[in-house]
Amino acid sequence: MTIKVFHAELGTAVATGLLGLAGVIGASELGYGWEESGPQAGYFPFYVGLILIGASLWNLVSAFVHHREAVAHAASGGDTEEPFLDRERAGRLGVFIAALLAFVIVTLTMGIYVGSILYITWSAWRQGGYRLPLAFGVGLAFAVALYVIFEAIFKIPLLKGPIEPLLGIY
Repeated sequence: MTIKVFHAELGTAVATGLLGLAGVIGASELGYGWEESGPQAGYFPFYVGLILIGASLWNLVSAFVHHREAVAHAASGGDTEEPFLDRERAGRLGVFIAALLAFVIVTLTMGIYVGSILYITWSAWRQGGYRLPLAFGVGLAFAVALYVIFEAIFKIPLLKGPIEPLLGIY
């Protein structure tokens, strides 16, 4: 499966348009008018949402116009429309997104240190091509650096999950 530029532009325009619509709806609940004391709470988000919807509509129309031109150009013997994402790149992107999702789940259940060690180790080993012991060392060093910087120096506690009672912290 290859995703073409046209499809990516359509998806982006629709997504940003929906985001703008959500902003307009949320701002409408807060009030977007002007009172004696100044603008209501939803004034700025309402107009930003309208601008976002307008820009999304512009991009949507522009995508259709460029797509029609590309189809006409291809029909007359020219180059076809450029692919945005081919199968190989989509697979690599899928692996990257799955690894990030796993990192978030592990971090929420086991804490930032365990999640960081596992994510950095996996990324260095599978994507960076490092040997597993070196990749694990890099992941462990990153987790130690997180601890030293945030917990020891700045006194900002990070999510530790079930390792907190095991280590007797706090």
